Amino acid sequence: MSAFDPREKVWTKFPPEGSKHTPPHQTSEFKWKDYCPLVFRTLRKLFKVDPADYMLSICGDDALRELSSPGKSGSFFYLTNDDKYMIKTIKKAEVKVLLRMLPAYYNHVRSFENTLVTRFFGLHCVKLTGSAQKKVRFVIMGNLFCTAYTIHRRFDLKGSSLGRMTDKPESEIDPTTTLKDLDLNYIFRLQKSWFQEFCRQVDRDCELLEQERIMDYSLLVGVHFGDGSFGNQMTEARISGVRTPTGIGTPRNGVATPLLSREDADQLVDPASRTPLEVRLGISMPARVERTERKYDQGSEPQLVGEATGEFRDVILFFGIIDILQDYDISKKLEHVYKSMQYDPTSISAVEPKHYAKRFRDFIFKVFGEDEENV
Repeated sequence: MSAFDPREKVWTKFPPEGSKHTPPHQTSEFKWKDYCPLVFRTLRKLFKVDPADYMLSICGDDALRELSSPGKSGSFFYLTNDDKYMIKTIKKAEVKVLLRMLPAYYNHVRSFENTLVTRFFGLHCVKLTGSAQKKVRFVIMGNLFCTAYTIHRRFDLKGSSLGRMTDKPESEIDPTTTLKDLDLNYIFRLQKSWFQEFCRQVDRDCELLEQERIMDYSLLVGVHFGDGSFGNQMTEARISGVRTPTGIGTPRNGVATPLLSREDADQLVDPASRTPLEVRLGISMPARVERTERKYDQGSEPQLVGEATGEFRDVILFFGIIDILQDYDISKKLEHVYKSMQYDPTSISAVEPKHYAKRFRDFIFKVFGEDEENV
């Protein structure tokens, strides 16, 4: 049997009194299922996850923190106490999607270390024994915002406009609010080499998702606003033992990965210890944002991307492609037909994967651009 076979799973029984392989606990007996354990173990190794630290984060004495009540998807989200990992409850259909796309996903993340797609570390199911017989399926993912930087603004971007605005009044918007496409009033400006790599990687990732018939994904963007001086902000950053890269990275698949210029690298250190910070595509990226303004004409649709104003601010960016387990199934096809009868079909999120990928890329390449001042 292949390691990728959906039937490749391991059940472990957890009795309350404990066993030779499991600790005692205060809940009723349950069974724990690992899906494709060898594949996920290899993925964790690829993502440079220390096995002992991983187990301590997931299974340690510290309780998980619930992030929010279930939204439209019905999923619950939890964070480990060290903020490194996010646990999301998922439906059986999503389990099937992940298992189906696992071989392609594995090959993709192995080929492109700068991939922006969600990092999956494990897929599990807990089954309560006895009369309840309830099953809870969940996936363990990397937390994109595991950083000591304060995330001042977060955006969930799809490239569609219908319903893509927060329903909160401006006075209630805070750093925990997830804003959407029509709330975005910035263009994100990246250094030239980073922007080129960003465009290449978004293209690669969208090709994977289109090939796997995935749609309804988003680019999640977290923004930390600086005060105009990187040096004063660096004391907030989580310090890493990884050397700050300069010049051009090691070629992978024949393509060299652009890294920070020496000038940027010199800024990205803790001013007290001079310890370098880790920077990679989508993580702790120094950039600038340019403020935009939308023009509203009475009776017409709002602009998806506003007009650039020439006002800039220094920022640190975090971003990645999330929600990649929704395939274009019968429910999404029906949603597309139903909403197309009421609204402009180009404005709705539920569209077939090829169209979705093109629209997503077109939008993302409008709200991200090259910083011509920092080439």
